[in-house]
Amino acid sequence: MSPSHPQPALITGVLPDSIALELGFEPGDRLLSINGTAPRDLIDYQFLCAEESLTIEAQDRDGCLHIFELEKETDEDLGLEFATALFDGLIQCNNHCPFCFIDQQPDYLRDTLHLKDDDYRLSFLYGSYLTLTNLGAAEWERIARLRLAPLFVSIHATEPGLRARMLKNPRAGLILDQLAWFRERRLSLHAQVVLCPGLNDGEHLERTLRDLADFHAPNRPTVLSTAVVPVGLTRFRPEADELQSVTPKLARQVIRQVSALQRQFLKQLGTRFVWLSDEWYLLAGQALPGVRHYEDYPQIGNGVGSLRQFLEQFARASHALPIAVTSRRYTWVVGSAVGKAFTPIADRLNRIAGLQVRLRALPSHFWGQNITVTGLLTGKDILAGLEGEELGDALVLPGLMLKENGEFLDSLTIEQLAEHLATPVLVVGNGAQSLIETFTRPRAVGCGPDVTEESARRSGS
Repeated sequence: MSPSHPQPALITGVLPDSIALELGFEPGDRLLSINGTAPRDLIDYQFLCAEESLTIEAQDRDGCLHIFELEKETDEDLGLEFATALFDGLIQCNNHCPFCFIDQQPDYLRDTLHLKDDDYRLSFLYGSYLTLTNLGAAEWERIARLRLAPLFVSIHATEPGLRARMLKNPRAGLILDQLAWFRERRLSLHAQVVLCPGLNDGEHLERTLRDLADFHAPNRPTVLSTAVVPVGLTRFRPEADELQSVTPKLARQVIRQVSALQRQFLKQLGTRFVWLSDEWYLLAGQALPGVRHYEDYPQIGNGVGSLRQFLEQFARASHALPIAVTSRRYTWVVGSAVGKAFTPIADRLNRIAGLQVRLRALPSHFWGQNITVTGLLTGKDILAGLEGEELGDALVLPGLMLKENGEFLDSLTIEQLAEHLATPVLVVGNGAQSLIETFTRPRAVGCGPDVTEESARRSGS
């Protein structure tokens, strides 16, 4: 699917002390053009705003047209926020990968969870992965002209026939030619391989990783890094999809295979180049590699080294933990995959006088997975796992379980969960420091999320 004609960009926010605020922009207004060009997306907007002289055409909430002419510093932002990064529609995926998580969801989930994007702009802006199979000539030209790199590309296999079979798309077999296109234009990308047992494992995985390493010239690499992640299968996946789950035995085999290649690449390229996501070590029952193994964490957004990074952050921050806090009891929920890894953290927190932290590592009955990463737990999984239990003063949940609107993947809200469990819910932000503050900062227990003792006194709670 190709993007449609750009639509007026809906403005949802205006930053304080910004040019846009001085001009009188308000949420609900629409941006029509900058210097005569209607921006297709946030990328166009950023490039157009880089000019010193701007003529801006906009429409207010009442439909009235406004034209602004201004001079500003080069690269100074206008201070506008938009409803979406794409003003001309999403480039959707035309592949039919049997391992696609979007196709492994029940039909009744909200429509936004069924959108299959394969959009290079979201890849450039936010690090989402695309396959390169849906790009027309104009999009390839734009990537080159605007130097949109690095992109994040799902490879899965470099053998043309195998990749076409996995993606159910004959154009998928062009991947090596497409990588050569990036190399010729000195553009870079990060790669990922979703490993499906019996399809692209074994000798196929080795060939893929060696092919990708050939595109990593130490002085000017095209493929910057590669992640290998295990296929995730749910109970909603189509029948007869030829897919198999990753077993602990296979996980150990893959770790041995990739570790051997990492040693070779480190000698040849000066980098390990390929990394396994944390799930492999959890599935295999093996310890996570150390900090140095992950180099500069090039695939942290793909779950590669995120656990190790979190554990190290906690270890550093734990030196400043208090000796005691006012008496409080919390239930901390994570996915079953990370329960063992997080047990030492819970044990350390429980050495603080007055603090009781009960760690509950839950599977996902909703998705039909016994071993579940935390971000896939649904509200119903938490209800099923905790209903009837004594939860203490509050339930502590990682924020990555939730969408921006405070809903779980199954559309249950935080408020509904708290009501069903009759327990306040505290949401932890990213990083170990946020977790520590949630458990140890002064709090008026029972006042709800993020209410400290000081603010409770001010409000009369």
